[in-house]
Amino acid sequence: MRNRSRKRPRTPLIAVAAGTLLVPLLSGCWTGAGGAGSGGDSLNVLMVNNPQMVELQKLTAKHFTKETGIKVNFTVLPENDVRDKISQDFANQAGQYDVATLSNYEIPIYAKNGWLHDLDGYVAKDAKFDQKDILAPMRESLTGEDGKLYGEPFYGESSMLMYRKDVFEKAGLSMPARPTWRQVAALAAKVDGATPGMKGICLRGLPGWGELAAPLTTVVNTFGGTWFDRDWTAHLDSPEFKEATKFYVDLVREHGESGAAQSGFAECLNNLTQGKTAMWYDATSGAGSLEAAKSPVKGKIGYVPAPVERTKSSGWLYTWAFGLQKASRNADKGWRFISWAASKEYEELVGERVGWADVPAGKRASTYERPEYREEAAAFQDVTRAAIEDAKPRDPGVQPRPAPGIQFVGIPEFTDLGTKVSQEISAAIAGRQSVDAALDTSQKLADEVAKEYEGR
Repeated sequence: MRNRSRKRPRTPLIAVAAGTLLVPLLSGCWTGAGGAGSGGDSLNVLMVNNPQMVELQKLTAKHFTKETGIKVNFTVLPENDVRDKISQDFANQAGQYDVATLSNYEIPIYAKNGWLHDLDGYVAKDAKFDQKDILAPMRESLTGEDGKLYGEPFYGESSMLMYRKDVFEKAGLSMPARPTWRQVAALAAKVDGATPGMKGICLRGLPGWGELAAPLTTVVNTFGGTWFDRDWTAHLDSPEFKEATKFYVDLVREHGESGAAQSGFAECLNNLTQGKTAMWYDATSGAGSLEAAKSPVKGKIGYVPAPVERTKSSGWLYTWAFGLQKASRNADKGWRFISWAASKEYEELVGERVGWADVPAGKRASTYERPEYREEAAAFQDVTRAAIEDAKPRDPGVQPRPAPGIQFVGIPEFTDLGTKVSQEISAAIAGRQSVDAALDTSQKLADEVAKEYEGR
């Protein structure tokens, strides 16, 4: 048993990711934010460059600015870069950016550090926004330890299994309504090579705490493993963690996509869209692209909940949300932008101008009651909402956890730890080392983090 009397002083750490969770292969773009912050009738907004955010950028001037007179200067960057820039600006309270996209991983940490405005006062005065309409898991995930709200979701997601219905039917196979991972592995073997060049499944192998570590951690949870127990003892070398990791690595090596060690969300989305893979386990947000009007697989994809083993559910919980920097000189105007971007009105605007399948959903109950959305997103909307509502960020496995999080551990150190561990496991996927070797190194890394929390 580890000596728990040893406790080192903690150094505040900044959350900087080295993996991409939801970022398709888009180039970053920069527009206008500079100097020591915004002022007057302008706002500086720092955003990740995923498709939903890029669409928001396109619609803002003609709608939000036209209605309010508030000019929005966007800085739009890839996920790794945007997280780095956000952490620098918010940690220093530089005030260069009024509003930024933050996830439910960062927001509780930033709130605890005093870097964010709480939003309760704004919500109380903005009846039109309808805070009660925000799905409960999203509200809770954006609430700080003090019980105050610090972010509003732009869209929310969980994870699910997506598969080619037509390929399964032709092969005489059926997908269980709630599959286990063992069943998925057996199916992957049977559909591997079902058409020339088609692999059985696509799973992330790209290093990054928000790439490979995300789906892998959900597999670890449902196999009975955990990164840390409630006493902050690291368990990456436990039988359950090893079994889950070996299962994941073997599955992707035997029946997964080519170049798996460099494949993330974007690559797997492309593989399923282009007919290079028969199944894909990943974010529910990918369904909108699969069912888009010009998608070659529109209408061909089936959707079922995240596979399980020892837990009832296994889907993750994630949201890109807007946070308001404490040092902002334009907090009131910042809230007006957040309120509009996360509103029912904005969803309706996207539905009418772009398409209801592209609405930034996963955050409002009313979205799932709209006939237009239910019709266009019929293939996946019920599975998505159920996955979000079934997510248990404080109880995702079979044992108590010391910090919230399903596909991550809700501590600042996880950005570095998760990325380093994912690099070791990606090397195993690439065949450069064994899973045992990868996890032996990973356990030592986790032990170092655990020392920071001993005795808490």
